[in-house]
Amino acid sequence: MRALQILCAAIPVLAFVVAIPWVNRVTPMVLGLPFLLFWIALWVILTPGWMALVYYFDPQRRKTKGGQE
Repeated sequence: MRALQILCAAIPVLAFVVAIPWVNRVTPMVLGLPFLLFWIALWVILTPGWMALVYYFDPQRRKTKGGQE
């Protein structure tokens, strides 16, 4: 389970670092932004929610009643 958490936590990092060569395009324009800028802005917005989900599904957090010891 721990490996799955680490993998899920690594997804935003991979979206920023590994995916950049594939999304480095000026076209298509999305919301008036070049696609690369849109991709970066999208992941900046999605990362806190994604990490909240990783935290929520952490079995260690559930054992300690909400993370408080």
